[in-house]
Amino acid sequence: MKKINTLCVIDDDDIYTFTIKRIIAKADVAEKTMFFHNGRVAIDFIKDCVEVISKLPDLILLDLNMPVLDGWQFMEEFIRLIPKIGKKILVYIVSSSIDEDDIARAKAMNEVSDFIVKPLNADDLRNIVSSFA
Repeated sequence: MKKINTLCVIDDDDIYTFTIKRIIAKADVAEKTMFFHNGRVAIDFIKDCVEVISKLPDLILLDLNMPVLDGWQFMEEFIRLIPKIGKKILVYIVSSSIDEDDIARAKAMNEVSDFIVKPLNADDLRNIVSSFA
């Protein structure tokens, strides 16, 4: 199975974070995984590393409902950074939201690869990673 270098999870839920760590380990799809508890910390990390491509994630699993900077606010800032980022970073929204407006908003964003309703499982993760060219 192909692996990506770095997977980034942006989610404030400690129980989900514990669970997704186990799922990532079971799926065995990433050499390294980074976790951020809100969008502000994650976007600041990306801004700090924008010139060092090897530190940037290949894939972001993004929650929507978080304190400080939610998923939508993260995406607004991330989209502004894309021209400065020297590589393609895939973003999947992984949320417990089943709100049709959230799903439609995500699908309307070219920068979002897909919207997945939690829970994400190991097969889902393997399918995401296998889509990398």
